[in-house]
Amino acid sequence: MKALILAGGTGTRLRPFTHTMPKQLIPVANKPVLEHVLGNVRELGITEVGIIVNDWAPEIVAQLGGGSRFGLRLKYIRQDKPRGLAHAVLVARDFIGTDDFVMYLGDNVLADSITNCYEEFAAKRPAAHILVTKVTDPRAFGVAEIDRDGAVLRLTEKPRHPRSDLALTGVYFFTPAIHRAVAAIGLSARGELEITDAIQWLLTAGEEVTASQYDGYFRDIGRVKDVLECNRKLLDDLRPSVGGTIDADSTLTGPVTVEAGARVTRSVIEGPAIVGAGSLVRDSHVGPHTSIGRDCVLTRARIDYSVVLEGATISDVRDIRGSMIGRHATVTTADPGTLGQCLVVGDGSSVTLAR
Repeated sequence: MKALILAGGTGTRLRPFTHTMPKQLIPVANKPVLEHVLGNVRELGITEVGIIVNDWAPEIVAQLGGGSRFGLRLKYIRQDKPRGLAHAVLVARDFIGTDDFVMYLGDNVLADSITNCYEEFAAKRPAAHILVTKVTDPRAFGVAEIDRDGAVLRLTEKPRHPRSDLALTGVYFFTPAIHRAVAAIGLSARGELEITDAIQWLLTAGEEVTASQYDGYFRDIGRVKDVLECNRKLLDDLRPSVGGTIDADSTLTGPVTVEAGARVTRSVIEGPAIVGAGSLVRDSHVGPHTSIGRDCVLTRARIDYSVVLEGATISDVRDIRGSMIGRHATVTTADPGTLGQCLVVGDGSSVTLAR
């Protein structure tokens, strides 16, 4: 059994952050989304992983390396540009060979185990086995219609009038039968090879396609609000630890992680929250559901329900909430009394707020 993780795509809805980094490396609970994905794959007992990459390949390789620190062997497979999920299977054919494999979208977070879904696939080995979850508005997803026994009847990609509320989660288990399907389908109306078309081809050809309903937490990291909400969810399960320095005038309440080399001085940290390695929090208040990345500096700041990326500086700004601050960005104000800021600040930016 192998894994194929898709880490291409342009991430247009996450600009300006994705002008300078792939969305799969956006940190959630201070860990890139791709590392959460690799953790789920490793839990299945899989060790050989192919990662579909495009122009962001150097950044992704620099972050993940050969995979040894995850207990995995990673192979990077180039796709010139996004041409559909089925096209990713096509370009990974030499890596996959004749093995069964799981295909996993690298910008989706499934916070709960998918082991039982894998076991259902392994027990019966249908041509394809998909993970679906109930959503409020299925129009933005591939949608599955299934019967009482879990057999898939029909798949539709982003239907205007969904006939089901079961959305595809971006996790698929396949036998080698999928290769015949990918070779048989043509381009969709949007000019891509759709995996939903390939699975539908299997159904039409009389192959068995089944589904598991995933009832755990699922989020497609497509927009800033998705990053913030996913960060909140993962922090709710935070295991507190202190590897940095907390002075006597500081207070930590609730689950808080202060990573090695971080310093907290005359500050309040309300968990769940993370302060990344090498960061300094001084004369500040960090509220719940906040992740502070590595090597950040917070001085006389108040922030909660936010994600601050590596190397950012925030000073003399109060009541930042629901915000995402990019790498090495600077946020400051001449008036420490300024209230109610809500910011989306891209990498390398410098923002000075009005008095």
